[in-house]
Amino acid sequence: MLFQDLGVINQLLSSLKSSNYQNATPIQEQAIPFIFAKKDILGIAKTGSGKTLAYTVPALQNSLVAKKTIENRAVRSLILVPTRELAVQVGDVISQLSTPLDKRIKSMSVFGGVSINPQMQKLNGIEILVATPGRLLELVENNAVKLSSIEMLILDEADKMLNLGFKKEMDAIFRLLPSKRQNLLFSATLSEQIEALKTIHLDKPEIIKVSEEDNDVSLITQLAYMVSSEQKGPFLRKLIIDKEMKQVLVFVSSTYNTKHVTAKLMQNGIEAVAISSKKTQGARNKALKNFKEGKLRVLVSTDLLGRGIDIDFLPFVINYELPRSPKDYIHRIGRTGRAENPGTAISLISPEEEHHFKVIQKKMKTKVDLLPAEF
Repeated sequence: MLFQDLGVINQLLSSLKSSNYQNATPIQEQAIPFIFAKKDILGIAKTGSGKTLAYTVPALQNSLVAKKTIENRAVRSLILVPTRELAVQVGDVISQLSTPLDKRIKSMSVFGGVSINPQMQKLNGIEILVATPGRLLELVENNAVKLSSIEMLILDEADKMLNLGFKKEMDAIFRLLPSKRQNLLFSATLSEQIEALKTIHLDKPEIIKVSEEDNDVSLITQLAYMVSSEQKGPFLRKLIIDKEMKQVLVFVSSTYNTKHVTAKLMQNGIEAVAISSKKTQGARNKALKNFKEGKLRVLVSTDLLGRGIDIDFLPFVINYELPRSPKDYIHRIGRTGRAENPGTAISLISPEEEHHFKVIQKKMKTKVDLLPAEF
């Protein structure tokens, strides 16, 4: 379905077209009309299904058609996200769509790990605020932003936000919000925490569950190699060179291993950058930008930071180590095979991981042959 059939106004249609968005994805097609009708939404759809556009378009339209002005340092739409990387990514989408508009809609992303003062100074006139919960509360405590005029509250990746231990901060934020507001909750899964949040905070929500299964990996070629833990580094380098990989995302299990794997790649002439919580936000943003633009060959990341990496065409993902859960495995390999573009996901399986890999395959209802690692 075209965006013009969903009630999107002409200004935004032109902006969407200039960004090459014309056909709505299923989650956008189902959610946007309900959001325009001022309904509360609980949207369940897998990562990469287009949830970001499903709420950023209505948030922008809400500001474009608004007749009521809001007071200084108050915001009209609040988008809460679990990570700094996702905050930047969502902010980029809003900026991309708002730049061509006749009416300027000011937006901003705020998050911890960087100085709070520049963020405080820039909050005047912001209508759409993207924030991580901790930094948002800091800004409220410093009287840099007011939540009393929120018309639209959006929670993105709510499943991860609750699982990552944000409940105390989220409860504090809910107490600061006006009771009369529209609530949009988007999640990749429908967990018990989401059910509880729905009951407490959503008013007769429209529940949208896109029928795409989490294990729909039809565009992804999955390969797995049996290799000892000691030989994973050399075999990773061999794969990158032999397959002439120009853009590959490597997942590891810890911050320490992001540095270790990156160092070994660099020592062997393969350009790589580790993205970890120990890096400054500026360094992380630069690494992500270079990787998305194809200027960086290898990016090494943990699961948490990998959530901010959203690229329509990423040809290779490598699981240097397996994640703990099948859902995280699916999320990892789902970084490739997006937007109808094919991709390859490769897993390096040590003998100690073989049983866990079988569990993952069983949950996915997918068989991946375990190949010998040949040097």
